[in-house]
This record gives sequence, C-alpha cells and structure tokens, in this order.
Amino acid sequence: MDKFELIAPCHFGLEAVLKREITDLGYEIAEVMDGKVTFYGDAEAICYGNVFLRTAERILIKVGSFHAETFEELFEGTKKIPWENYIPKNGKFGVAKAASVKSKLFSPSDIQSIMKKAMVERMKEKYHLEWFPEDGDNFPVRVFILKDEVTVGLDTTGESLHKRGYRKLTAKAPIAENLAASLIMLTPWRKDRILVDPFCGSGTIPIEAALMAANVAPGMNREFLAENWTHLIAKKHWYDCINEANELVDYNVETDIQGYDIDEKMTKIARENAKLAGVDKLIHFQTRAVKDLSHPKKYGFVITNPPYGERLEEKVDLPPIYEALGERYKALDSWSMYLITSYENAERDLGKKADKNRKIYNGMMKTYFLQYMGPKPPKKTEGR
Repeated sequence: MDKFELIAPCHFGLEAVLKREITDLGYEIAEVMDGKVTFYGDAEAICYGNVFLRTAERILIKVGSFHAETFEELFEGTKKIPWENYIPKNGKFGVAKAASVKSKLFSPSDIQSIMKKAMVERMKEKYHLEWFPEDGDNFPVRVFILKDEVTVGLDTTGESLHKRGYRKLTAKAPIAENLAASLIMLTPWRKDRILVDPFCGSGTIPIEAALMAANVAPGMNREFLAENWTHLIAKKHWYDCINEANELVDYNVETDIQGYDIDEKMTKIARENAKLAGVDKLIHFQTRAVKDLSHPKKYGFVITNPPYGERLEEKVDLPPIYEALGERYKALDSWSMYLITSYENAERDLGKKADKNRKIYNGMMKTYFLQYMGPKPPKKTEGR
C-alpha cells in the first residue's frame, strides 16, 4: 500500500498546532476535526509522524469508515473492512478503545465485542481458518463514533506519544509532555530567548523546551508497535527516520531555560528527568518560591502550569499563589507570561486581564491558556 490516510489525535483546542507540525513535515492535511487531524502519507510517514510530532497522542492508520445506527450495521460495516491487508494470520487483534459521541450506539464494551466478532468472521473467510492463535504482533484497533458515523483506526503507536521515555518520576498533577510542547509552540518563544517555569514540578515544560532547542525528536528514544509490522512498513523506513533524527540533534545549543519549584524533592526529580532526556546541561533547576521569581534580563518568557486547586480544600491556597505570580510578573522588565489553569479567578488574582484566553481541554478538564504578551525585542543588527 503506497498511501495511507493517517489520523493523529490531540488535545481538544490544539488542533491548529498539530496541523502546523504535520504540514512542516511535508504531509498533506485531509481534515481537521475536534481533537484530531487526518493527513495523507506513505509507510515512511507513519515513522516520521511517530518520531517527530511533539503534539500528537498517537498515529492511527484509517482502515475504514461507515454509517451505523444498529449493531447489525456496525457488524456489517466492520466486516467489509479488508483486515487481511493489515493483520497477519497470527496477529493479535481487537478493539482496544471505543468512543461514542451523540450516537445511537454508545456502549463501548458492546461496540468492542461486536466489532471483534466481525473482524474474526472476515478473517475466517479470507484466511480459510476457523481459529486464530493471536500469538504474533499486536494490532490494536481504535474506534470513534460521532453522530452515527464510525471511523476505524489501527494504532501504530502503542503507548501514547506523550510518553517520551524520560519521565520516570512525576509530580502530583503532572502536565502531559505533548500538552507542554503544544503550549510552548503557542507562544513566540524561541531557543535564543529566556524561559522560566516557576512551578516546574517534575520539569516537563523546561524539558520539552530544551528538547525543542536542541532539536531532539520527541520519539527518537522510544519504541512503537508498528516497528514489527514489516509487511506494512519496511524496517529501513524506521532506520532512516531515526538516523535523520540523530543528525538533527544539537546539544551544544546555548539556552537560558530555568525551572523553579518550592519543593526541593520536585527539583531533584526534575533534574533526574532532564538527565534521562539528555538535556540536563541546558536547564537550570532551583528550589525557589514563586515570590522570589526574578531575572535581570529583558524580553523573557514565563511559561507555566501553576496549581489549579482541584480539591475544595486546596482552593483557599490559590489566591496568594496567583497574587504572588502577578506581582513578580509585573516586576519583570518587558516579559511575556503564558499559563494554563482551570482556576476561574486566575486573572483577578494575577491583577491583570490576559491579552488572549484560549480554551484547552486537559483530558476532560476545561482549562484556560492565559496569554500576557510583552513587547518584542528589538531586531538584532549585524555588526559591520
């Protein structure tokens, strides 16, 4: 198969960031929908999507789509999909996840069961077998049903793409790596600019920024399910993709990336995670309270994920934290500040209305990406 239609799910509200990433890789966009971007690509595109995309959750091969309002229609639609083109006789297969929105079929377990039966029936006919050992490679299927329209995808990734492999230790409420990368990409920050995260926790935002600065592909140090699917993707494509990723890395880049946390245990964890990511020399972590946030230089960026106070008893602690952040930001000369929070009174306590407020869903939680835009630095003039 020369060309696939590929589906890349992402956080709701960040589709435009992912679309730009896919376009930058050179692939044609098919459609942008809530929480996903579909694009066209060959077998090599599956490798490049998995290894290079910072903001996607996984890469799925779209194997079919059809309308279904009854389980019979779901069965017949699933049976029509040419599963034998994707799954070998000994492949392990089934519906790993089913999601349904505004559809007559809404029970995930029933959807999974019916579709598995249909897949077995199709493959019985094509492979002339009555029983499948399923002792080979894994071919998990993911299904989205929206307004009775069924989209069926084969998961090439396995463990979600936000798992880069460096975060062995986490904070209490860690931000996902792909969400952290998306937030940074929504700002004008570049590797030659200052970045400070005063609530760094396990270090995800500074680490993702350092990986971008050093041009480290997010998936170059992990494994993917489809690496073993040699009947669909030649091993050479994976080797070529990883070789190219290695050639692009520049650990000698000069950066001013800093992460602070009031908890000394967290700064130790952040340092350890940065070391595992190979970017510990590009980030300065320090145990420091937000009230001590300062920097002598101009035109820097605060990009952060402050406490949300999800539990009722924590809500009372939030006003002084946000007030302190607002005061310290005011004292920074010509800086910009970007923060993600679900705290409804964040702007009030920060003491300033955001220039822009973007709604992003962090899982099922509605959050706000508050953007305070400082002035642009003067253009550097070339010396004679």
